[in-house]
Amino acid sequence: MIEIRDLTKVYRLNRKQMAESHTKNPNKTAVDHLSLTAKKGEIYGLLGPNGAGKTTTLRCISTIIKPTSGEIWVEGCEVGKEPEAVRNRIGFLTSDIKLDDQFDPDYMFRFFGRLHRVPEDVIARRREELFDYFGIREFAHKKIRELSTGMKQKAAIAVSLVHDPDVVIFDEPTNGLDIITARSVTDYLRKLRDEGKLVIISTHIMSEAQKLCDRIGVIIDGRKEAEGTLDEILARTGADDLEDAFFQIYAGRKEER
Repeated sequence: MIEIRDLTKVYRLNRKQMAESHTKNPNKTAVDHLSLTAKKGEIYGLLGPNGAGKTTTLRCISTIIKPTSGEIWVEGCEVGKEPEAVRNRIGFLTSDIKLDDQFDPDYMFRFFGRLHRVPEDVIARRREELFDYFGIREFAHKKIRELSTGMKQKAAIAVSLVHDPDVVIFDEPTNGLDIITARSVTDYLRKLRDEGKLVIISTHIMSEAQKLCDRIGVIIDGRKEAEGTLDEILARTGADDLEDAFFQIYAGRKEER
């Protein structure tokens, strides 16, 4: 389970960033008093426009950046106090973290398996399972730089799951992928969910969230504006689909400002 309690993240902007943002305020609040709970056996989606705070939230959960205030608990471990224990329990993938171009998927898989202290026989078994599922086997000894965008993404997913984590965190998992590769990724996320794992993703793709997520948290300007199952969000807004529901929530948020 992931439990976020009153999470806030404030960045300090330099002069160039202030000019680009057309502001005189040096403080940028990326996440603003966010609270949510995501449970095992579900796919929880953070849905919002670019710049809403989705990636910042996932990076705070994954111990990559430190919250300004608030608490985050992952499988009973508090992120600020037990970061190593949290990292052992999660698999995290973002487009900003790429596999080294000069190595091949096989080497990277074994390297990260040993980094997570996974026994060699388990690494071998996980490699067979994941490389077979994602069709990586015939590309296992090609340099990362020689792979297609989709194959790079699938290799990165396999590497991030080498230690069979109970919590899987993916930032925009299908961003930039062709439709076939994207489908293989979302199908695997469903497989992980059905195995009882917690999957939490960020996305701005309404159709993806509508088809994939068991529960959805809508984030706008760093704040959670709605949360629930698809049916609950549609009932709240009276909309026919998630895209219309989102724009109703978004318009209501902007009217309040």
